[in-house]
Amino acid sequence: MLNQKQSSTMSTTIARGVPGFRLSALAAAVTLCTLVTGCSLSPGMRMVSPPALVETSQDNGDPASEVQIPITPIDLSLVRKMHSAQAATATADPLANLFGTAGPYKLGVGDVLQITVWDHPELVAALGQPNPTTRPSDAGPGFVVDADGNLQFPYVSKTMHVAGKSAEQVQRELYTELSKVFVKPQVTVRVSSFRSSQIYIDGDVRTPGAQTINDIPMTLTEAIGRAGGFAPTADQSRLTLIRDGVTYPINVPALVAKGKSPSNIVLRPGDMLRVDSRDENGVYVMGEVTRPATVIPMRNGKLTLSDAISQAGSVNPETSNPKETYVIRNGQTDKPEIYKLDARSPVSMLLANNFDLQPKDVVYIDNSGLVRFSRVLNLLLPAINAGLTAAIVTK
Repeated sequence: MLNQKQSSTMSTTIARGVPGFRLSALAAAVTLCTLVTGCSLSPGMRMVSPPALVETSQDNGDPASEVQIPITPIDLSLVRKMHSAQAATATADPLANLFGTAGPYKLGVGDVLQITVWDHPELVAALGQPNPTTRPSDAGPGFVVDADGNLQFPYVSKTMHVAGKSAEQVQRELYTELSKVFVKPQVTVRVSSFRSSQIYIDGDVRTPGAQTINDIPMTLTEAIGRAGGFAPTADQSRLTLIRDGVTYPINVPALVAKGKSPSNIVLRPGDMLRVDSRDENGVYVMGEVTRPATVIPMRNGKLTLSDAISQAGSVNPETSNPKETYVIRNGQTDKPEIYKLDARSPVSMLLANNFDLQPKDVVYIDNSGLVRFSRVLNLLLPAINAGLTAAIVTK
């Protein structure tokens, strides 16, 4: 091993004995300074004053244009403003017309009725014989409501229109008609096969698909229960109900927090319910963190800035500059938003814990100036060493 004096002497000897060494070293130094200085002059994004991000773009040889994107500091006033906006949005209830009380089941086309007239066994043959090879979608033994919503029954002279009526209403009408033939007939009407009304459940449930509406009220909780419940990756805050071309976003945890039961949301025939996956609403954590990754929200759909940084393994204490912590948000418009948090103090984590992230947000933690200089230097050292080696070999 050489001490510092021997190393200095050797460097001087090489500098004197190798032609062009001083020129190469000077050129390397100039190149290093140029690259380091050029970091602030290179096209693209840079920080300017007042605080804003300037993006330079140039298309098809046109003059370069700059767009300033304001950078909003994350402080207590911003957090309070965002929470107030969320509270104001929650006050308006777009789901008001979804709540209600389910009435009796209404008959429809394809339903099969089992009609029994007591003390008249000759009418049993009209039900037909069961076929063990039938599929669940096939009509079973009984009287089928035809395509016009009508029902035909022996000893009833007229065609009965039953679509849209309950089984109790049909029973009363049959009693009136059969009373013309029999003395005080005892009539029982029940639905043996529910085939007219369905809803469709898609997304992150255990058994997605069509669900038949029967005499049990098809509420939101009943529908999810029949579909096997939420899958482990389901985002319970992002359910979408499509009815008559209108989309209703449903946040189940938010409803429960406001004291509203999801079981009071009654679904109708033809409704489509979709449950989003948490994987579709991830947040990208980049920069100087231990494990850069796509972080998914909690089951209730919430994800704060501190949650995202924690799931990414926290900031890298050796290379990060916590003062430069950014949240880049594009939202639902073409106008992006940028928020900045000075996370050098542990107290700032209180702000991060109250700053809610949105799907597809980008959390970026910048590196320190020394780390940036070190990385540029590491890129230059191989070229400098190669130049010195070539000069020595040439001599």
